Amino acid sequence: MKFFLLLSAIGFCWAQYAPHTKTGRTSIVHLFEWRWVDIALECERYLAPKGFGGVQISPPNENVVITDPSRPWWERYQPVSYKLCTRSGNESEFKDMVTRCNNVGVRIYVDAVINHMTGSGVSAGKSSTCGSYFNPGTRDFPAVPYSGWDFNDGKCKTGNREFKSYNVAYQVRDCRLLGLLDLALEKDYVRSTIAEYLNRLIDIGVAGFRIDASKHMWPGDIKAVLDKLHNLNTSWFPEGSRPFIYQEVIDLGGETISSSEYFGNGRVTEFKYGVKLGTVLRKWSGEKMAYLKLYKMGVGFMLAHPYGFTRVMSSYHWPRYFENGKDVNDWIGPPNNNGVIKEVTINPDTTCGNGWVCEHRWRQIRNMVIFRNVVNGQPFTNWWDNGSNQVAFGRGNKGFIVFNNDDWALSATLQTGLPSGTYCDVISGEKIGDNCTGIEINVSCDGNAYFSISNSAEDPFIAIHIESKL
Repeated sequence: MKFFLLLSAIGFCWAQYAPHTKTGRTSIVHLFEWRWVDIALECERYLAPKGFGGVQISPPNENVVITDPSRPWWERYQPVSYKLCTRSGNESEFKDMVTRCNNVGVRIYVDAVINHMTGSGVSAGKSSTCGSYFNPGTRDFPAVPYSGWDFNDGKCKTGNREFKSYNVAYQVRDCRLLGLLDLALEKDYVRSTIAEYLNRLIDIGVAGFRIDASKHMWPGDIKAVLDKLHNLNTSWFPEGSRPFIYQEVIDLGGETISSSEYFGNGRVTEFKYGVKLGTVLRKWSGEKMAYLKLYKMGVGFMLAHPYGFTRVMSSYHWPRYFENGKDVNDWIGPPNNNGVIKEVTINPDTTCGNGWVCEHRWRQIRNMVIFRNVVNGQPFTNWWDNGSNQVAFGRGNKGFIVFNNDDWALSATLQTGLPSGTYCDVISGEKIGDNCTGIEINVSCDGNAYFSISNSAEDPFIAIHIESKL
C-alpha cells in the first residue's frame, strides 16, 4: 500500500516539526517523478483549490543516467552532483515551480539524497543528467567536488565495504548501501557541502526536506548538517521559520536501530502504520479492522484518523510481472519517450492520461483530504465496531466515517456526533449546490444516523462532514 504517515513523538511546537502548510491544509501529496512544469500547473489548477498543503518532489539534483534497465525510478537516488538538472527539469523550471506553487499556498518539500553518491558498479564516463564527469571507481566527483577523502571506505571494516547486517549499527551507517558510495558525514567539509546544496533550495523557496536513507546516517551527523541550514525564505514564510524535516527510517522492530533515535532532528516516516493497516485490511494473520476496495479504504482511514501528518502517494501506471514469486518489474521509471518524461495530461473527467495514474485526483482520496482539513483539531470520538471488520468513528462534531471490510452487508444505526440534517457522502459522490451526487445520510436530532453498506459496493465506506451538509 503506497501511503505513509509522518510523525514525531516529541516537540510538535519545535520549528523543524512544523510543515508550514497554509492554515487549514493538513496533507501533502508525493508527485513521484513528475516534471517541474507539470507540478507548477497542478499546484495552480488542482492542489490549491482542493486543499492540498504541499508537494513532495523527486530529488532535483543531477544523477547518473541508467540505461540497463531503461531509466529506472532509482536512478534519481544515485547523485552525481548537486546541480539542479534532472529529467524532471532544469534549474529555471525548478525555480518557476517553487515560486508558482508558493504563490497559491502549496509548499514544496525536496527529497534530499545526502547519504551517498552513485554506486561503485557504475563505470566512469557514464552519462549524467547535466553532463558532469564522474568516476565512482576512484571516488571522483569534480562537479561537487568530492574525492576519496570524502567517503567512509576507511571506516567500514567488512572487507568489501558493504554493510552485511542491520543489527550492526556502525555497518548500516558507515558502510555502503547496495554499492552506493557512503559519504563521510562526520567531516565538516562534507557537512558544509551538503548544507550549501540544501540552503540553495531553501533560498529558492522550498519549505523542507525528506531526508532519504536517514537510517544509514548517524543522527548526530544529520543534526550537524541541519544546524547549518538557513531559515526559510521570507517571501512566503514568517521570519525565523525553520525548514520542515522528516526522515526516512525504516523501523519495523527487531533491529538495533530505532526510529526514536532520530526524533531530535525532526519527524520520522512511520512505516509500522502502513504495514499494520495493510495487514488489517487484507485480513492477514487473523487481523480485523476492529483491532484498529483496500487501497482507497486504507488511504481513507489514514486521512480520517488524527494520527500524524499525512502524505498521499500519486504516481504512474506500473505493470507488474512475477517470476517465482518475485516482482521482476520493481524498477519501472515514469512514462517517457526515449528517456524524456511524458507530460501529465488531464482527461475530460479530470483523471490523468499519458500513463499517469494521479491517485490524488481520485474522488475518494481528494474528498478525504478535504475531510481531514475540515475535522482538523477535532478529537477522536464515537468509535463503533462489530467485533470484526466493520468499524466507524467520528472526529468531534465535524465528521464521521464508516467502513465495511466484512464479507457481508453492514446495517446499523450509529451515533455520529454531528448536528441534525442531511449530509452528502463524499465517497460515493459529493455536495454540488443543494444536491448530493451520491448517497444521502440523514442525521437525527440526537446525532444518530442509519448506515447501509453492501460488502460488494465499489467503495465500501461512507464519510460525511459538516461542510457536506445540505
